[in-house]
Amino acid sequence: MDEVEFDKFADEYRAMHAANIRLSGEDPEYFAEYKVVDIAAELARAGIAPRRVLDFGAGVGYSVPFFVRHLPAAGLTCLDVSRKSLDVGVAHHGAAAEFAHFDGRTIPFEDGTFDAGLASCVFHHIPHDEHVALLGEICRVLGPGGRLFVFEHNPLNPLTRHAVNTCEFDEHAKLVRAPTMRRRIRDAGFAEAAIRYRIFFPHALRGMRPLEAKMTWLPLGAQYYVVARKS
Repeated sequence: MDEVEFDKFADEYRAMHAANIRLSGEDPEYFAEYKVVDIAAELARAGIAPRRVLDFGAGVGYSVPFFVRHLPAAGLTCLDVSRKSLDVGVAHHGAAAEFAHFDGRTIPFEDGTFDAGLASCVFHHIPHDEHVALLGEICRVLGPGGRLFVFEHNPLNPLTRHAVNTCEFDEHAKLVRAPTMRRRIRDAGFAEAAIRYRIFFPHALRGMRPLEAKMTWLPLGAQYYVVARKS
């Protein structure tokens, strides 16, 4: 993971992201919030009230206000290789979360520290041969029964591929198909892993979004997530 590459986009990330997703009719906050809403719902169904949550590759901390809103009892730790991104995050959200630097290899926390972990569109920026080791690191810092949520862009969706191919921030991105990510998560030591496909309708068709709850099996959504359980 290249700290310098991420540092150079820290100040401009939101503007670049907003321009890149304009065809969806949504802003970056919409995409940040839906993920936290899904995580909160999954944890509630599992009977888990997390005390500590890790946001792996948190960047400038876009998830912070939505964890405050939807999982207010959980302490959030934002982890990233980019010190500049972390500085931006502290400036905007410092009182609401912990921000910690990551050397790209070893997560600086003890085994079993967290109840849940999130990686939001991070792994397509990481060389694929490093995925299993880093997923294993996340597994290490989760407690027994802890949940991991890995959100990624779906390479089967043509609009997603267009957005990634035209985004400067994603210049070196290599997308990962959902079954491949699920396999890597299992290889990293997680006991169970399930795929959920998301984001089928743009803002113009937002009235149809309630249908998405019954479409998570359909591999055409713009994004997907894998939810996994540590044994």
